Amino acid sequence: MSESGGQRARLRRYPELPVWVVEDHQEVLPFIYRAIGSRHLPASNISFVHFDSHPDLLIPVDMPADTVFDKETLFGELSIENWIMPAVYAGHFSHVVWLHPTWAQQIREGRHHFLVGKDTSTTTIRVTSTDHYFLSDGLYVTEDLLENPKPLQLDVIMVKPYKLCHSQGENDAMSSAKKPKLALEDSENTASANDDSCSEGLGKDAVTQRRDHTCLRPSCSCSSESQECQTAVSTGEILEILEKRDAFVLDIDLDFFSVKNPFKEMFTQEEYKILQELYQFKKPGSNLTEEDLVDCVDNRIHQLEDLEAAFADLCDGDDEETVQKWASNPGMELLVPLVQSLKKRMEAPDYEMVHQAGLTCDYSELPHHISTEQEIEHLIQALHTVLKNFPKPTLVTVASPVDEEVQDENTSRITVW
Repeated sequence: MSESGGQRARLRRYPELPVWVVEDHQEVLPFIYRAIGSRHLPASNISFVHFDSHPDLLIPVDMPADTVFDKETLFGELSIENWIMPAVYAGHFSHVVWLHPTWAQQIREGRHHFLVGKDTSTTTIRVTSTDHYFLSDGLYVTEDLLENPKPLQLDVIMVKPYKLCHSQGENDAMSSAKKPKLALEDSENTASANDDSCSEGLGKDAVTQRRDHTCLRPSCSCSSESQECQTAVSTGEILEILEKRDAFVLDIDLDFFSVKNPFKEMFTQEEYKILQELYQFKKPGSNLTEEDLVDCVDNRIHQLEDLEAAFADLCDGDDEETVQKWASNPGMELLVPLVQSLKKRMEAPDYEMVHQAGLTCDYSELPHHISTEQEIEHLIQALHTVLKNFPKPTLVTVASPVDEEVQDENTSRITVW
């Protein structure tokens, strides 16, 4: 028997598919670790399929990498945007599939291969990916600086709402830059490949030969602004990987269906615009050397450290002298009108929260799309079609609102096994 087959045989099986529902997304990780400990999941080579409006692939910036080997300490260090990568460095996840709605485009579409390891200079977890998502958070390092590197395959796929897959008019109305890469449709409502607008330009091998069809628009995610070039991801390839793996985890955040950027409600349009200017990430150009990328990350880290120090200082006192001191630094002049505006509206501005909001204003905004009931219905249908094509996962994790009615309604509708 092969090593993989032997491992699969030794894994335990749940009598019924467990579905764990939490409020804060990082709270699903203890359930995954518990499944590893009980041998329902293997300790390594797990695929993680993640439906969400947010990638959640950041890293706790100052957390020592070795924290991942002390799970109780680890769980206390994580938050909603940075809980997946520590599990990659710990050796548990080697394949992550981020399936996202059309309004969430933080990472380039396609297949990304990179390393996740311990930065020997800082002892923190860092990556070799040069995608803007990681560069803008100062998380890139060169491979020679990584200790104990773990390879990660990240597949980024845009899910197209069910109705759009059947509407040529709506397809035409979408700009080419916004066209989703993954279109999902039910076979009962699907016309022939020659007539279906979703199948335009696809070869026969691009459509999964199952009861339901999943079609992928060919795309190149090469970017003139980056050294990296990812290839388009075939849905068939994803299914093949999941079927070959010993186990995989299905993870769904209900903000996949509708999502708010909370900071847009906390600040005025003018204040938010100032935050975007202050925290703006200057995207690197094309044909960069490793030295260029390192300089880019160093500059970004210094920019964020200065802003963090400024707002920490303002927490102790936001008098005019303190504001002017920081505003005299290059690129921080807009602190003056920002603080003035905040103090007009609030008796005591929460400058720590202002900084947290600014950290989300780099090369793109947090996704914000309040869906209609009809849009949610179309996304549920699309998700349902995808899940029917997938093999049965080992367990399902769901991040959901506190509202139990919303939990019950949505989690029951996505169960297909």
